[in-house]
Amino acid sequence: MKKRYSLENLGCANCAAHMEADINKLADVKSAKVAFMTQKLVIEADPEKIEEVLDAAQRIITSYEKDCIIKR
Repeated sequence: MKKRYSLENLGCANCAAHMEADINKLADVKSAKVAFMTQKLVIEADPEKIEEVLDAAQRIITSYEKDCIIKR
């Protein structure tokens, strides 16, 4: 299942690239894209695991930019 989410307070393109790389390393993620210009996260994961994946993705995002959040 592929879902799109808005990111709030994403302020660094380099950080977005690091976030994307780390989110793609998560076990239940098939693919992830963090688009700095559009402030979007596109993530493809097992529908049964999406909440766990989003929680893990939020932790990763916060480790790079503490004020950046995934708007669910």
